[in-house]
Amino acid sequence: MSRKLAPIAVLAATLLSGGQSAADEKFVNFRAMTVELALEMAQAALKYCRAQGWQAAVAVVDRSGVVQVVLRDRFAGPHTPTTATSKAWTAISFRASTLDLAANSQAGRPASGIRHAPGAILVGGGLTVESRGSMVGGIGISGAPSGESDDACARAGIAAIEDKLAFD
Repeated sequence: MSRKLAPIAVLAATLLSGGQSAADEKFVNFRAMTVELALEMAQAALKYCRAQGWQAAVAVVDRSGVVQVVLRDRFAGPHTPTTATSKAWTAISFRASTLDLAANSQAGRPASGIRHAPGAILVGGGLTVESRGSMVGGIGISGAPSGESDDACARAGIAAIEDKLAFD
């Protein structure tokens, strides 16, 4: 290649790569919730559960499934913190609500095999948490009378911080 065309080739390669350098392609940037935001969401979910008369546990995990917050109401069952954590982990792991996963993984359905995934709990109450199109974590609830009730508590927790997820 001639010396006059070399700068043009470099410019073309840069434009075609979206302006990213080779070093940029070796790293991934992502959003993560602060523990304060995770706690605020968990507290709002627990408050909603209490208002319905339900004793529950709430767990919030980061986008990798690592626990950030666990809250257990005083009369929630001893299994509820672990179950809530597993629901949050399942939601982020499969990138879907556990209520939807429970329905879509019934016997005879194409996704029935996920019921055998280690650690997965396919009962309603686990949701992904998204911010500006990216998954930033998951929330799980255990202890309400049904998976649908657990799901409602989780949705209330997310709704309480929705403005912060959208604009932060």
